[in-house]
Amino acid sequence: MVGDELVERLRTTLGEAPLVELTAVVAVQNMRSRTNSAFGPTGQGFEDRCAVERPAGRRPMRSGH
Repeated sequence: MVGDELVERLRTTLGEAPLVELTAVVAVQNMRSRTNSAFGPTGQGFEDRCAVERPAGRRPMRSGH
């Protein structure tokens, strides 16, 4: 939930049009998350391949980033 105070701060900082765009992006990401949860997709092994092919000196990204 987003309170009225936060919405007003965002409106003041961003402006009306960017606030509407931000709201739409958040709504789409929420829909994608719920769809993925409903279908229960599993990993396809890409992380393992990336770890093997990672250039020397580069650290892997932490899970969730």
